[in-house]
Amino acid sequence: MYHVCLDFVLKPLKVAAAIGVMMSDPVGNLRYCFTPLIAYIADTPEQSLLVCISPKASPVLTAEYKEFGDPFPHPPHTAGRTLDDIEQACIEADPNDFEEFLKAAKCYSLSGVHKPFWRDWPLSDPSKFLMPEVLHHFHCLFWDHDLQWCSIVLGPAEIDYCFSLIQTPVGYHSFGEGVSKLKQVTGHDHHAVQRYIIGVITGAVPPKFLLSINALLSFCYLAQMPRFDHDALARVETALKTFHNNEAAIISSGRRQGSNHGPLQHWEIPKLELLQHVMSSIHNSGAVMQWTADVTEHAHITEIKQPACAGNNQDYYAQIA
Repeated sequence: MYHVCLDFVLKPLKVAAAIGVMMSDPVGNLRYCFTPLIAYIADTPEQSLLVCISPKASPVLTAEYKEFGDPFPHPPHTAGRTLDDIEQACIEADPNDFEEFLKAAKCYSLSGVHKPFWRDWPLSDPSKFLMPEVLHHFHCLFWDHDLQWCSIVLGPAEIDYCFSLIQTPVGYHSFGEGVSKLKQVTGHDHHAVQRYIIGVITGAVPPKFLLSINALLSFCYLAQMPRFDHDALARVETALKTFHNNEAAIISSGRRQGSNHGPLQHWEIPKLELLQHVMSSIHNSGAVMQWTADVTEHAHITEIKQPACAGNNQDYYAQIA
């Protein structure tokens, strides 16, 4: 249904991408324009949904879940490859018989969708139009994984105590009650915790563990630069390589744990694999910061959540109309 809706809504843009359309520029001159799909901002689950790929495979690279921790970028998962896999699955099973088609699709790491909305959009390729998204792929990666590893090393009580002692400069966020019990964390909170975390854990973790956390943070900071030259790109690449060179320290210390609090011996983290896509994305589409979802996420608060809280929960649809 998702792809059917997008297919219907975006049909005029597909036509314009194929044959062009006359449009006015800011000063009123008519221009003959084309509308290829250049960028689509989405979080990790939505990217898998858009590409019609299983969550256990990378939406932009050819890596499977067991390869998410590899220290090198895999080849891009091109539109041609995905469409060929869908065609082969359609030969093996009738796409109208969903259960049988899903069985065939799983053999190719597909989600079961046989008509992606981008299939007939000229020049569209998910490996190029899906962008690294700073809020979900950088900040949420840190919150869901890096911070949890550090919390396991120090213990929740100790890390909360350390954060409560920090003397915060003017304009910086303070955490008087720690960070382990925070809920509804904002992007501002993510930024603040990332500023303090290295100072909090220094001296309490093994050197290579500290180096890996610092390298991953450095990569996320450097990748948010507004412009890049060859030296800047080299620094970004070096930071990611430094993390992978020292990532074994996190596994060997037993700090990477699953939902049952048992130690994990793998790196099956989709967001970690997507970091390998950042360099190629910068080369193809420019700075990553221009694709951040911060603006739309903030609009979700100001335009939806706050007005909803101001209502009386009666005749909801009439009030928001």
